[in-house]
Amino acid sequence: MFTDSQMKVETSFTILSDDEKISTLIELLADYSYAIIESEQLFTIGKAEQYLLAAVRNSQTIKDWLQVSNILPSEVITVQDIKKGNLSWLRPVIIKKQNEFQGIVTAAARIQALQKENKYIATYFETLAETMNDAVTAVDSHGTVFYWNSVAEDTYQITKEAIIGKKIGEHFETDSIQLHRILKEGNPIRGTYHRPNEHTHVLINASPVLVDNKIIGGISTEHDITKLIHLNQELDSTTSIYVQKDEPFSSILSSSKEVKRAVEMAQKVASAEIPVLISGETGTGKEQLAQAIHYGGSKRKNPFLSLNCSTVPKDLMEMELFGYQKMTFNAGDPVEIEGKIEQAESGTLFIEEVDKMPLTVQEKLLHYMTERSFTRVGGEQQKKPATRLILSSTQPLGELVRKGEFNERLYYQISVIHIEIPPLRKRKEDIPRLVNSFLKMYNEKYQKNVTKINEQAMHIVCSYDWPGNIKELKNVIEHSLLVCEGNRELTLEYIPAEIVEKYKVSIRGEKGNREDNEMERIKEALKKTYGNKSAAATLLGISRGTLYNKIKEFGLK
Repeated sequence: MFTDSQMKVETSFTILSDDEKISTLIELLADYSYAIIESEQLFTIGKAEQYLLAAVRNSQTIKDWLQVSNILPSEVITVQDIKKGNLSWLRPVIIKKQNEFQGIVTAAARIQALQKENKYIATYFETLAETMNDAVTAVDSHGTVFYWNSVAEDTYQITKEAIIGKKIGEHFETDSIQLHRILKEGNPIRGTYHRPNEHTHVLINASPVLVDNKIIGGISTEHDITKLIHLNQELDSTTSIYVQKDEPFSSILSSSKEVKRAVEMAQKVASAEIPVLISGETGTGKEQLAQAIHYGGSKRKNPFLSLNCSTVPKDLMEMELFGYQKMTFNAGDPVEIEGKIEQAESGTLFIEEVDKMPLTVQEKLLHYMTERSFTRVGGEQQKKPATRLILSSTQPLGELVRKGEFNERLYYQISVIHIEIPPLRKRKEDIPRLVNSFLKMYNEKYQKNVTKINEQAMHIVCSYDWPGNIKELKNVIEHSLLVCEGNRELTLEYIPAEIVEKYKVSIRGEKGNREDNEMERIKEALKKTYGNKSAAATLLGISRGTLYNKIKEFGLK
């Protein structure tokens, strides 16, 4: 795009030998803009230079005249090599291609082309910078701002007119300016957390601008994450408590052997301060169990905080976990941000979806767990908070270790106590109890009086596989109760249509083996409820009388 084909090349020229007379040269310049003189070197004479020939005898040869004149020879180059060539531009340059003269370029034409090229480049740079969603800043080697895009205006509430042409240090504390560091050290910065002022949090990428290995300036792009930081802080301050603090394990409702074993294990390790790994699908109740361990142990009076690795940008993870510290070299206090481990001092930090944690942060977490100390991002002082860690994963960590996607040493460090929670589809006997518990909870929350769910609706709810597990079931009951108007009973019409439709599809698929399937369902229900016919009827979503009739019909005991 910025090619030398856009440069004006004068093609009105003639070629003659230096043996020709001056009179011939004068005649030719009447018809051509330039004459190329072939001598020991090549010379160019332009129409505008005819005044130099006025005092020369017409009979004199061009060669004799050149010997006594002060005219310098012209340089010869291809048009593609003009940018590469170290040309003096004291005389017009002859453009040559495949041993043929193509034209002549003057210094004025070259300057005009460079000006146009610079204008194009500047326009493209400005358009690119204004298209970006990040703040873009460009400074020269002295730290003077010469570019500041619209996003930068919005992020820092500083207009272009107020900052362009000024030293960047006039608007920010010198110690907080990453571009100063770039200009001084020449090392690029990538994805680094930065706090340029008290109210702004950004992720910064910055690079020095080099010409002949000399730093002539710097450019930075800064992605504003202030809203994300504030959102995380708000979420921290409103963490839901899923358990009763006095009897935390009683809040976990389940008849499943697997869940009961998980709860028993959790009760045994609650008072110990060793890390615990809880694995299970999303929505199975991992945080509820983590809270039960915390409130059932010796740290119950101290903080319980959580950090979800899947919701924190990878570049922010280390800062969120270990904190941030920026030293200042003036009278001001250093900027300090405590990470989650420090905030949960003497309490418990629940790290959710640790399988999503970057490997570099895993390494630092391993160091903390083995050495019981760490340094904040940007800091030097060792921090030694006595914080218990409970971690969860939705993926099998052992498999990730084999793939090289999870730190092997960290895996062994956190999996000494490993508790697995089965998905809801494998413990459907828990669904009726959970439904009634959620009905009670949301009746109190929304001042409703929906006291029960009818058999048909319960049957469909118990038949659904719940890929989102307890969390999905909880959301569905909340939705159904909210849309249930003037009714003390939750009926099928209030259950979300997609769940009812999936149930109908499964029924159509089973139609040919209805009786066999019905008998097997009854057998399975009786097995899961240890022969308790009342509980089995509830699980199946039918009345106890209907169940007795079916047992008699199928000859079951």
